Amino acid sequence: MREDFEVIGLFYKIDSYKCRKYLDIKLKTSIAIKPDLMVIMMNPGSSYPLDGIEDNIIPSIAEPDKTQEQIMKVMKNTSFEYARILNLSDLRTPNSNELYKFLKSRDSKFISHTIFDKTREQDFNDLFIKNIPVIYGWGVNSSLKELAKIAIEKINHPFPIGLKKDSEEYAYYHPLPRIHSEQVEWVEKISKMLNSYT
Repeated sequence: MREDFEVIGLFYKIDSYKCRKYLDIKLKTSIAIKPDLMVIMMNPGSSYPLDGIEDNIIPSIAEPDKTQEQIMKVMKNTSFEYARILNLSDLRTPNSNELYKFLKSRDSKFISHTIFDKTREQDFNDLFIKNIPVIYGWGVNSSLKELAKIAIEKINHPFPIGLKKDSEEYAYYHPLPRIHSEQVEWVEKISKMLNSYT
């Protein structure tokens, strides 16, 4: 799976925090010059720059993680060739609890760690591609509600793709649930939604 895709991300640091601004996943056979699919997830997990440079001003070839493999599977099932992943928070950690702890911290109020913040207008305009399908998949933890609300309002997409939790306005199930059968189900349902997208 991975060998069919080129994965590139922009990794940077804010103070001591490791972050990632975006991640592009593109079929190696594609000649597309801009994404045809946007994906909004929780935060960068365990992907990392293969060049080992944690604070860079240019994109690096990246090692994808299992969550990104879910997006690759969706792309294989559909006609999409070039996906861009943005996150509710740029904070890079594979441990969700670390993210939730950070969001409750004083630092999170003074660091521009989300591309959906008003202070990051230029980043958003440069990186978010409008008028293409958008997958929402940041998970359903209540700690994310405030960021999710900001992101949804900022994106303002009329028909987002995602598995929405019943009775929760801002909660969309993550691409990589813990149970394998649910991982398969997520890929199948998202692929079906994208294939019927008009």
